[in-house]
Amino acid sequence: MSKRALKKYIDALDEKALKEQIIDLYERIPQVKTFYDFVFNPKEEALIEEAKIKISNEYFPTKRKRARKRRSVAQKYIKQYKLLGVDPKLLGDLMLFNIEVAQTYSDTATKMPDAFFKSMLVSFKEVMQYVSYYQLKEEFSSRIEGVIDQSESQNWPNTDLFEEVANDFVD
Repeated sequence: MSKRALKKYIDALDEKALKEQIIDLYERIPQVKTFYDFVFNPKEEALIEEAKIKISNEYFPTKRKRARKRRSVAQKYIKQYKLLGVDPKLLGDLMLFNIEVAQTYSDTATKMPDAFFKSMLVSFKEVMQYVSYYQLKEEFSSRIEGVIDQSESQNWPNTDLFEEVANDFVD
């Protein structure tokens, strides 16, 4: 259905029918519920803290023995919060937190697969694009430098690429 057809359909509904449809959508579709919960009660800090806990549990689990190290968990939250329109500073903080936790884990791990380093570089590029777009580079500059320094001190195979990405976004 096109947006135009949807507008025409909505215009044809009376107010009561429209309210019933919105309530039905709220009850049936979790994304709609999440959207309205956020719109009417945007506890952004609580959402970010919840996401940080989940991300930390990927690398430092409290209920199981082995770390899963799934980058997709963080990406799911980041994507969802972008759609909801969470404050860019809070989202930038979450994006950097994801990399920092992974680096903390990497520092203690004996051997990490190459895919880990590649995925962290992708995450770093996304952070740099995001903070550059929202002009938050100055606010996060020390943390960005910290990520680069950690990749160097841990002898990551793609450390030079982290520096290149950072340099690409220098004003």
